[in-house]
Amino acid sequence: MLRYWVSNAVYLFLGRQFPYGTLIVNVSGCFLMGVFFALALQRFNVVGSSLRAFLLIGLFGGYTTFSTFSIETLSLFENGAWISASLNITLSVVLSLLGVWLGVIGGRQL
Repeated sequence: MLRYWVSNAVYLFLGRQFPYGTLIVNVSGCFLMGVFFALALQRFNVVGSSLRAFLLIGLFGGYTTFSTFSIETLSLFENGAWISASLNITLSVVLSLLGVWLGVIGGRQL
């Protein structure tokens, strides 16, 4: 539900001509996963394996939307929007990696 709400809120502001909602959800989800990873596994290491799996796989894994990313990118390619599709791939990968890296750095500082 959170993924749906966030992406639709983004589409209200930026429109649907580019999959901004999915991009924002993927980047923010990677950032949050990075923060939690750094806090739970490296900094405090007090979170049990069941809770860690629930949060990393269930919550953050359910929030990020690379399956939606794939469908939307394929649709862009199929509609001849090669530049938008390529831009979506590049931005999603680069910004998600940046998000998780910044999240890990931020989590280590807490």
